[in-house]
Amino acid sequence: MQESIKERIEKLRKIIDHHNHQYYVLAQPEISDFEYDNLLKELSELEEENPQYFDPHSPTQRVGNDLATDFKQVTHNYPMLSLSNTYSSEEVSDFIKRVQKGLNGEDTLFTCELKFDGVAIGITYQKGILTQAVTRGDGVKGDDVTNNVKTIRSIPLKLPYGTDFPDEFEIRGEILLPFEGFKKINKERENNNEPIFANPRNAAAGTLKLQKSATVAKRPLDCFFYAILGKNLPSRLHFENLQKARDWGFKISEHIQICKGVDEIFEYISYWDKNRQALPFATDGVVIKVNDSRQQEILGYTAKSPRWAIAYKFKAEQATTRLHSIQYQVGRTGAITPVANLEPVLLAGTTVKRASLHNSDQIKLLDIHDQDYVKVEKGGDIIPKIVGVDKSKRQKGSQSIDFIKRCPECGSELIRIEGEAKHYCPNTAGCPPQIKGRIEHFVSRKAMDIGGAEATIDALFNQRLINDSADLYYLNRDDIISLERFGEKSAQNLLQSIEQSKSVPFHRVLYALGIRYVGETVAKTIAGKYQSIDELKEASFEDLTSINEIGTRIAQSILDYFKDERNLKIIEKLKNAGVQLTQKEGTAKTDKLAGLSIVISGTFEKHSREELKELIEMNGGRNTGSVSSNTNYLLAGENIGPKKLEKAKELNIRIIHEDDFLQLIQ
Repeated sequence: MQESIKERIEKLRKIIDHHNHQYYVLAQPEISDFEYDNLLKELSELEEENPQYFDPHSPTQRVGNDLATDFKQVTHNYPMLSLSNTYSSEEVSDFIKRVQKGLNGEDTLFTCELKFDGVAIGITYQKGILTQAVTRGDGVKGDDVTNNVKTIRSIPLKLPYGTDFPDEFEIRGEILLPFEGFKKINKERENNNEPIFANPRNAAAGTLKLQKSATVAKRPLDCFFYAILGKNLPSRLHFENLQKARDWGFKISEHIQICKGVDEIFEYISYWDKNRQALPFATDGVVIKVNDSRQQEILGYTAKSPRWAIAYKFKAEQATTRLHSIQYQVGRTGAITPVANLEPVLLAGTTVKRASLHNSDQIKLLDIHDQDYVKVEKGGDIIPKIVGVDKSKRQKGSQSIDFIKRCPECGSELIRIEGEAKHYCPNTAGCPPQIKGRIEHFVSRKAMDIGGAEATIDALFNQRLINDSADLYYLNRDDIISLERFGEKSAQNLLQSIEQSKSVPFHRVLYALGIRYVGETVAKTIAGKYQSIDELKEASFEDLTSINEIGTRIAQSILDYFKDERNLKIIEKLKNAGVQLTQKEGTAKTDKLAGLSIVISGTFEKHSREELKELIEMNGGRNTGSVSSNTNYLLAGENIGPKKLEKAKELNIRIIHEDDFLQLIQ
């Protein structure tokens, strides 16, 4: 019996370490918070009951760790401990009793605050100036992400003159990504063939650890603050300090509430458990804190968490439904994604019929059988995923599901690349979804922008009129009119759009080629170094990795692309068709707009918005999506957005038109 307990403890430690790495380092969780917390709770209880198996390196002996080797590590002035978590109202009641006992029955007020589902940050201000921003890390030291944090517009860089803030203090908050921004980022990642983020928290964590602050600035991160630390604070009361911080310009949640006792606390929890869906950002619970710092000091800390605070976590809304089948989808890179077809079920206000299973490891981890009743959850309340199985409803004799061994489209034997979770179909030349997927990517708006082509690819491919992207440039009127629902006008429009795409600049053509890991930003970076596709083709591994932001994986992918004769033939056909595979003369960058931030709004006569954006970047400027105090110009066209115009006037930002802009860059 003792041996089996020891084995269970060791197994739990190994499982939790794995999930810690997936969550904190890779920002790619494989299980829900609820499942993770249950594993940790089971391990903690077993270790407590069996002290002979104590291990100082057990996951129970530390907070989660998100340290990254790419950033400088900084020791926290005040340890950044984690909170004790619970999903149980009984444990919240026990917490209140412990507090009252620890304070010998003193009257105690509590603050109840929404627990934001984001990334904890500690920001130091000296003389009202933001000087350093550090992640939680392991609680003792964290990563210095100051440059990235400075790009977040809701975080003040300098506090208003005349306000009564201390000379030096640290303010702690949660950096998060609102749902709208999350959807936009995932759509872009999907278009770039990058793995999508599981939820807004992982998107925020992944963004904050990017090396390029310019990329961070393009993502709509936000931050709510929840604690102030330091000497000479305005008050010893937590709630009053936060109200002061709001006066200093910090974003403080309007939903913080003072509660007198257990009944008011549960009223607050119950309200937000029902109403959190209406918020524009993710919350995963409520934090309950003793309001008085003197009482906090009396209660003190354990090794891992304060005794004066607890986090009550909402259980993600789940539904149980029958699994009908698993469908395997093939992406343009050959990646195989299993998708569960479900008995329709209502979940978080929408009907769910399908849910992601991610990869073969997830199917094994969940131990899914044919016709099982599965538990479905919305990751970050957005993406449906299967998180468990109701084994009590399992049919006798049902078979466990084995991941397919061959491609469902072409029958090729699947491969799994070392270090990757997904299986791939290696038949890039003959697997129809891969071929069509690459052509769809090629014609997409941010690539070659061939209007009307996306809806026609299936028909063109099935009629054997195209077999790769370059074939589009050799279509004629008769080819297109032969297709169902195509007439003279629609054929002419498609041919005209194909012809216009020949003037798309080199960096977008490079992106359109669909080289694995070469997204829109990477393509621009590469095109800034190499003036033509021929120059890039001759580049060595060392040449490529010497470029800032180009790592070994991207470099190897580029080399592999040019080793494939089929790709070289496509490039040759594109050259002969007149597609821009070299930088146009005169596209060298200038610094005429260096340091200027320009917002574009409306429609224009001489250039498309995409072309204007490229002109801004080509001349050293920065195109941003929203008007703020950092904006230098609003470039206004016809049908300009009224909110942007109103904001620009309010902030006295100069409004210019297309001709004014062209005059600026001559």
